[in-house]
Order: sequence, then C-alpha cells, then structure tokens
Amino acid sequence: MITQEQKEITKLDVNKIRIDFPILNTNIYGHSLVYFDNAATTQKPNQVIDSISDYYKNYNSNVHRGVHHLSQMATDRFEEARRTVRDFINAESEKEIIFTRGTSDSINLIASSFGKAFVRKGDRVLITAMEHHSNIVPWQILCEDREAQLDVIPIDEKGELIFEEFEKLLDSDVRILALPYVSNSLGTVNPVKKIIEAAHSHGVPVLLDAAQAVQHIPVDVKELNVDFLAFSSHKIYGPTGMGILYGKEEWLEKIPPYQGGGEMIHTVTFEKTTYNELPFKFEAGTPNIAGAIGLDSALKYVTNLGIDSIHIYENKLYQYALEKLSSIKELTFIGEAKERAGAISFVIENTHPFDVGEILDKQGIAVRTGHHCTEPIMDQFKIPGTIRASFSFYNTKDEVDRLVLGLNRAKQMLL
Repeated sequence: MITQEQKEITKLDVNKIRIDFPILNTNIYGHSLVYFDNAATTQKPNQVIDSISDYYKNYNSNVHRGVHHLSQMATDRFEEARRTVRDFINAESEKEIIFTRGTSDSINLIASSFGKAFVRKGDRVLITAMEHHSNIVPWQILCEDREAQLDVIPIDEKGELIFEEFEKLLDSDVRILALPYVSNSLGTVNPVKKIIEAAHSHGVPVLLDAAQAVQHIPVDVKELNVDFLAFSSHKIYGPTGMGILYGKEEWLEKIPPYQGGGEMIHTVTFEKTTYNELPFKFEAGTPNIAGAIGLDSALKYVTNLGIDSIHIYENKLYQYALEKLSSIKELTFIGEAKERAGAISFVIENTHPFDVGEILDKQGIAVRTGHHCTEPIMDQFKIPGTIRASFSFYNTKDEVDRLVLGLNRAKQMLL
C-alpha cells in the first residue's frame, strides 16, 4: 500500500525537473556537474531566466512613475511579485512585503530603523551563537552606536540552542531577538515557534532570518506569529540582488525609513518631507524590477512543485547523504542537531577543507569550504572551517554516491 508520504514524493519527477535547469548539463574538467553548493546560491530554472529576459526585451521601463504602456506593464508585474511573496509566506497584506537587496539588506534595515526608534543606552539585543555574519555585524553596529548590549544565546556540541540559557537571557531590557530559522553552516532547524512564543511572553519582538528555510520547508508568518522575517531571492531559485523583508504592519508603521530618495516620499519641500505609505516607505530609488519579476517566477515554480513535496523529497535525500557519508570513518560531522535541513557540514581528519574541496572540484563536484560566514561557530568547534554539502530538489542519490566516491579519492590522496 502506498503511503501518503510516498504519494507526495511521486509528485516530484526529478529527471523532468533537472531539464528546467540548463546549468546542470555543464561539464567540469570532463565530468558532469554535481552541484552541492545550494546554501550559497541555488541554480535558476528556464522559467526564471526567461521571465527576466522577457522583461528586458519586451517591456523594460521604470515602475510607479509613468502613465505610458510599458511603465504600466512593468508596474503590474512588479506588484504581482509582491502579491506572490505575500501568498507564499501567508502575510496579511502586501503592505507587509518590502523589497530589498537581500537578507543582509533586510536585517540592516531593521537594525537601523528599529534600533533608531526603540533601542537606547543600556538596552539589550539577543542573537544566537549560530548566526551568519549578516545577523551579527548589523546588531554590533547598532549596539555600539546606541551604547546597548549584544547578548548571545549559546549552542551545545550538537549545534542546538540551549533553550534554558535563552530563557535566562530574556528580561524587560531586551528590545529585539534575531535568529536563524535554519543554520547555514550546521543545518540546525531551530524550534522557532516555541522561541517566538517565549520572546513574546516577555514583550520581545522577533526577527527571523529565513534565508536557509523558505526553499526547504513551509514558512507561514501568521502561524509563527513572527514580527519580522527576511530571505533572499537567490537562495530560492531566483536572481541575485533581490531580497524580502516581511514585517507586521503595526511594526512597520512605527519605525522610520531606512534610506531617503525617490519613491519613499509623499511630499518634499526644503523645509519638510513626508513619507510614503507602506510598503513604499522603505523602498527608496528605482527598485530591482527584473529581480522582482525573476523572484515571482521562482516562487511560482516552487509553489507549482509544492513546498511540502520538496520538503519530503529533500529530507529523504538528506538522510541518505548522512548514511552514506557516515561510511567514511575519518569523517566527522560538525553539528548533529536532531532537526536538520539543507546543509551537512563535516571535516576529514588530518586534511584541510580547502584541499578536499579542490580535489572534489576536479571531479566536477561543487561543495563549499571555509567558515561559511559563521566564524564564531568555527571558533566554538576549534576548527578553521568545514566542507559543506547543501541540497536541492534537483539533486539525486546518484550525485550523493559520487560525492562519497570523490571524498574517498580525496582521502586517499591527502592521507
């Protein structure tokens, strides 16, 4: 009897999906490409590539500012993308969807604007020990500027947040908590709903870095009751230079603009400027129109496949990879949280990650090596970096087998 889970898996025809991604036909040093660097950026399907090309070929124009036909076409497609994002994360309104340059830009926006409005001398900001640098540095800058304190929720040897320590750090001086839904270097999936509920019980708003989550698992901002959420287009099969900031309307109304310029204004005189309504209040200057159109196509592509089906398929592939990699006795996983997704980090004893990565590259296998913009994690584990394999729905078990063969070859050459 076919289970419901198996029915979901059969919805993904991976061989058919791979045809949509032209770069997967690339040969590297005479080998067919195996792309396991999806946490850094995902590859783009023809549907996304064609939508961007169509914009530049057929209706390239600025948005919101013209009465002519091309401008109206571009504006319609641009705002359609905003509605697509709204539906994808189940936001209440498109007013809550801000277009940015990426997750880093979104976090910087909140650190600057929220910080200006609500963070004062002696206040505290909470982050975690598993942050990407993009969710560390903006808060450090804010705290230095406002003479506030940055506190860090520790993680254990498995790469899981120590919830009891988090609870100890929560008090009336905390102004905001920022944390990742999924760690980019450890693959840890944090219990964010539980964390958000705990933070809210102390009146603390939460920013969720979902850059490594939205492409792997369903994300519903209403269900999570999160205050702010950020992700990047290029991590979910869209173009680079495009990001999303979701914010509850009540919060976005309270905080000041991040940047000044065109579009974000209502009226301007030399004496006084009044600001535009949401979401345009936070979108100064000509936006990344092609990026929004490409993101729209990417989210529709993912929605058509089904994020639940993607999650089930990728989880099966992830578990298969863990099993196969475990067969290499010199391999040590870095981060072994109970709930993981997206990426697997590991080291091979007596080798440097860069050396292993270069040997894999010569076999056509693309992985990421280094600290993955998470230097504090590497310091905690007392290593210079890891080898990171990260997965997508277009990856296969055969590719995992090639990775294992490639690692065994690297091991033979280096040990």
